[in-house]
Amino acid sequence: MPHFLPVLLVIAFAAVVVTLTAIARRFPVPTPIMQVAAGLAASLIPGIAIPELEPEIVFFLFLPPILWAAAFFTSQREFRQNLRSISLLAVGLVTATTAIVAVVAHALLPGLPWAVAVVIGAIVSPPDAVAAEAIVSRLKVPRRVIVILEGESLVNDASALVLYRTAVAAAVTGMFSWGEALVRFFLDAGFGVLVGLLVGWVIVRLTRLTRDRLAETLLSMAGPYICWVGAEAIHVSAVLACVAGGFYVRRHWSTGVGPVARIESRAVWELWIFILNALVFLLLGLQLGNFLVVTPDAVLRPAIVTGLALAAVAIVVRLVWMPFGALLPRALSAEIRRREPRPSNKAIALVAWTGMRGIVSLATALALPLTIADGSPFPFRTEIVVITMTVIVMTLVVQGLTLAPLIRWFDFPPETQQEEETRMARREAIRRATEALDDLSRDADVDARDVEALRRDLTDRMMHHERQGGRPRARMALRLRLLEQERTMLVRLRNEGAISDQVLLHLETELDLEATKIGNALNGSGHH
Repeated sequence: MPHFLPVLLVIAFAAVVVTLTAIARRFPVPTPIMQVAAGLAASLIPGIAIPELEPEIVFFLFLPPILWAAAFFTSQREFRQNLRSISLLAVGLVTATTAIVAVVAHALLPGLPWAVAVVIGAIVSPPDAVAAEAIVSRLKVPRRVIVILEGESLVNDASALVLYRTAVAAAVTGMFSWGEALVRFFLDAGFGVLVGLLVGWVIVRLTRLTRDRLAETLLSMAGPYICWVGAEAIHVSAVLACVAGGFYVRRHWSTGVGPVARIESRAVWELWIFILNALVFLLLGLQLGNFLVVTPDAVLRPAIVTGLALAAVAIVVRLVWMPFGALLPRALSAEIRRREPRPSNKAIALVAWTGMRGIVSLATALALPLTIADGSPFPFRTEIVVITMTVIVMTLVVQGLTLAPLIRWFDFPPETQQEEETRMARREAIRRATEALDDLSRDADVDARDVEALRRDLTDRMMHHERQGGRPRARMALRLRLLEQERTMLVRLRNEGAISDQVLLHLETELDLEATKIGNALNGSGHH
């Protein structure tokens, strides 16, 4: 039986994930909350041994691919357009939350050193986008809200980790310098981005050399881990390295690999991220239950009360920050008022309420050193872990359970920009294919009947977006060349800022699917 234990655990994990996902889709309970509850319930079963969660493993296994995938599927055009709002949340709000939580924690816990209070603030300050996206992505939400929340999640971990490491160093050594911390932040951020860009550049070059679908997918999956290890090796921001690498690879992925590789890699990535997200919240529940069992009541009860108070503080700080962060820059700058539409009060409220904490907070709490420089225990270490878990559960339950009803109550009006960009991009891509067909029709080896058939095909696709089957082999080969021209035009429109990455991804997938179908018909193995 011991030999089959790993297999049984994998099967049990898969069964739990599938069951919870199916239940969550039938009932108005966010999947992350159900996964945490399942982990908590499993941890309380007598005889179940809960393995100790190694923070380094959590950071290395979970964060790199989640950050990379988030950056890969984020529209760079929209990220740049909302950079001010994202920065105010990911840097400004994280710093403000850290400071205010530190003040409250110092007041609530007698004898708590200021450096340790800042540690607590840095641990609970960054919201977790995984939980929010699991809810928001399934509902009708303004595109700009999603972009801001995704962009915040790409940067806020880096801000929080710099504050965390600086405060931990101060708590351990007794020395702290705001100037050094500020310089360190910009150095970590700058060199972290450079590491990510370098790794991304190497991956893109390698994918163009390999021309092998499996190797290209494996390279894309190895990228975030290479970024993380490289950045950690020189002690710079591994978070921003993964973000920069994901951005760079996405920028060149459409021209670096073929249609089948794009389809296959996306399917693999979606499954991998789904598994990681599920495992994150199951582990969170397991660790929560474990701490409830092993922590003495004399420590547990006051820490839970403090955690509830600090969770309320973190929620209130975000609620207060959002209106000022969204509207004050508009009041101070006529250029901003001219360039950007005023965000609706509903959108501001939704972003303000989307502040659930998650695995990053737990991992940083568990990563605290056991002792300080003089050999004595790290002050309030157990209390900090319990406080962190309380904040995570509090925000997940209070905000997670109310987020979907709030979105439905807001009843945001439907947006048409993406649909308009999609229609425009499809029209331009087909126009470019039509021009290319006219050029190709002059080749001596091109049959006029194939040209005319493909011209009708392009017209039909423009009108009805239908795919036709049963084309002769020569016509299908010609169609593949036209698909490449359409994709080239879509990439050009994206590069010029006329369409977003989401529109490119949507239309590119359509072209890739057709190219895959034709390629399979031509050679039985797909067309790269």
